Amino acid sequence: MMQYGALPGLTKPVARLVQGTVMLSSQRLDESFALLDAVYAQGGNTFDTAHSYGGGDCERVLGRWVRERGLRDQVVIIGKGAHHNQDRQRVTPFDITADLHDSLARQKTDYIDLYLLHRDDPSQPVGPIVEVLNEHKRAGKILAFGGSNWSVARFQEANAYAAAHGLEGFVASSPNFSLAVQAKEPWANCISISGPAAAAEREFYAAHQTPLFTWSSLAGGFFSGRFTRDNLHTFTSSLDKLAVEVYCTEENFQRLDRVRELAAAKGMTIPQIATAYVLSVPLNIFALVGCNTGDEFRDNVAAASLKLTPSEIAWLELRADAP
Repeated sequence: MMQYGALPGLTKPVARLVQGTVMLSSQRLDESFALLDAVYAQGGNTFDTAHSYGGGDCERVLGRWVRERGLRDQVVIIGKGAHHNQDRQRVTPFDITADLHDSLARQKTDYIDLYLLHRDDPSQPVGPIVEVLNEHKRAGKILAFGGSNWSVARFQEANAYAAAHGLEGFVASSPNFSLAVQAKEPWANCISISGPAAAAEREFYAAHQTPLFTWSSLAGGFFSGRFTRDNLHTFTSSLDKLAVEVYCTEENFQRLDRVRELAAAKGMTIPQIATAYVLSVPLNIFALVGCNTGDEFRDNVAAASLKLTPSEIAWLELRADAP
């Protein structure tokens, strides 16, 4: 059964499993609609999209599905904007506004439930960013806002500015989080709260129970079970090669060994245990998932219902010798 949480500024429940939209395509409209229908039928009322996905096509498909099904009041749409491009960083009031208006037009909707800045640019002062987000919230174009790949320090800085100026602040953060620890950034300005080095960041979010919309629970496919210690030279796709560079360390393989062992003991799959781990840690997590079929989403729902114990979590994290 789907689990739900709450988000400041929203009256609708927010599914703990958030379905992504990068796989949607107007060239495969029936297939895309069938996926969205299957997710919604299983209680998945929350969808993550972005201005940069599919050159806008993903937003258009999601918006069309919502309109044709008459579901705007029932679903939670998470939109993202102000992503960098190859020419410049774009975390500015102008770009935030332009991307938001594009997204509203593509989805043919009046508002986005949660608007996340897709990246940060620490060279930009937070004041104008917080000001423009408040302007759009007052206009009813967004109901709540936050940051994706924003550090805790910048998150705090933004909310300190908001508090000092009588404005509303960020209510959510969207960092990377999985059992696997990144050996390097998969791309510039990527923020992860995985592993021992990010303990202070997790403690901050735990203390404030900040809603976290975490991405890449399966560590770029590392927890698909496809990667082994002796087959890393066989991968040819760019995403698989990136996963090898970022996640295929001996320490992560030790974590994977334990995931495999626990999965066998519980009659679950490796991806299910990796997902259960993310949703079992003591944080206010909503996990972003990129399911391509309704069956994949069903497996995730089952994983979300499995709550790992603190001792199992410590064992998976290599902090204990037995679960």
